[in-house]
Amino acid sequence: MSIRRQPLVTGEMYHVYNRGVDKRDIFSDKKDIYRFVESIKEFNREDNIKSLSNLRKSKNISENSQIVALPLSGEKLVEVIGYCLNPNHFHFILKQVTDNGISKFMHKLQGGYSYYYNIKNARSGSLFQGKFKSQIIIDENYFNKLIGYVNKNYLIHNIPPNKNDLVFSGDFEYENNKFNIISKKEGSNILEILGGVNKFKKHCDEIVSIVREERGLKSLLEDEDLSVIIESLPDSGKASI
Repeated sequence: MSIRRQPLVTGEMYHVYNRGVDKRDIFSDKKDIYRFVESIKEFNREDNIKSLSNLRKSKNISENSQIVALPLSGEKLVEVIGYCLNPNHFHFILKQVTDNGISKFMHKLQGGYSYYYNIKNARSGSLFQGKFKSQIIIDENYFNKLIGYVNKNYLIHNIPPNKNDLVFSGDFEYENNKFNIISKKEGSNILEILGGVNKFKKHCDEIVSIVREERGLKSLLEDEDLSVIIESLPDSGKASI
């Protein structure tokens, strides 16, 4: 399911994910998380941005700032509907809103972050395990399972206590009804369909509980067959895509 034999279709939603090469960590500290989150926001446009550092300087924003909201210009490439950043991998639910939007967005995101990470850590070479992987979300049932699996993915894994601060996920945005990375329009629609914040949380927690019961709590270094995991889950939820 990681090979894209067909082009990504505008208007469709996809589960997009990748991990560090050789299963290495892609986030070493909070600064890395903040940088990646900023990159998600800033690279989600048609405009070319060669350097977030230069963009910060042009707006008189310190490099030591955490998550900043720089003014967006240009048409969006994707709508973010779900995400989870774990120490050595990430998951997104993305809706493509412009032609080739997901590919452009992920190319800029992975390339820009890899450049930053390599400079920061005096390393060279690939940071991610090749191109991003994607799976089209084929129907509402698949989406209902995925919305819990992705936004609470950190609970699927046995993350060491000393790496718990290297997690950043979309469940906080949904459960507080405060959308930052996630599209406010898409997120609000999902909350409305599922019956509000509390029912959203219950739905996602049930998905996590089922996965953990069937598979056990997996190490971050263990591979996941996502097609088997998601499709094996029982039907759940009422979100309409």
